[in-house]
Amino acid sequence: MEKIRLLLADDHGVLRAGLKTLFSAQPDIEVVAEASDGDDAVRQSRETNPDIVLMDITMPGLNGLAATQKIKCQNPETKVLILTMHEDESYLYQAFRAGADGYVPKKAADTEVIAAIRATFRGEHFIHPSMTSSLVAGLRQREMPDTTTWQNDGLSEREREVLRLLALGHTNQQIADTLYLSVKTVETYKSRLKEKLGCEGRAELVRYAIRMGLIDTEV
Repeated sequence: MEKIRLLLADDHGVLRAGLKTLFSAQPDIEVVAEASDGDDAVRQSRETNPDIVLMDITMPGLNGLAATQKIKCQNPETKVLILTMHEDESYLYQAFRAGADGYVPKKAADTEVIAAIRATFRGEHFIHPSMTSSLVAGLRQREMPDTTTWQNDGLSEREREVLRLLALGHTNQQIADTLYLSVKTVETYKSRLKEKLGCEGRAELVRYAIRMGLIDTEV
């Protein structure tokens, strides 16, 4: 079995120890390094070349967002999953602008954190479902639906439904189960959506879905 090589970056040693214990019980996850601040995370990432960096935002010295940007610059193939106490959508936007591949609040259940790691390893841009309402609310304040654009975006009804479920935080498997599709077909739809809409990742697809009024704040 292929191991997901993980770097833990958090300034709280007790939390790192707890996470390391949690991950050591998983057959497909291996903690290869730990860092207590952003500068150390950048250095450890360069030296150990992990698959994923599990990154806190608030750390002494170089913060997690700046560290994420540096790590992605030195090795774009390294995935960065933000694990933080911050649940404000402004941090979410900043994280993805810095190059993060996912965002999970620290209050998430252990099983959800593990699921996020595996999804990120598969190449998915993971946003924890609890952040969806916050993201929707923030974007609602910025943009109103443009129905004219919605009508001319070239999406089929099925593509639009996949987009809606994706924006609501559903995983590929959940979308497949809901629409009676295979996971591979869902991945094909996602690739087609990115191509048609010119979106590079999940966050941009969510933004588009909200702007088009495909989802609302009551989710």
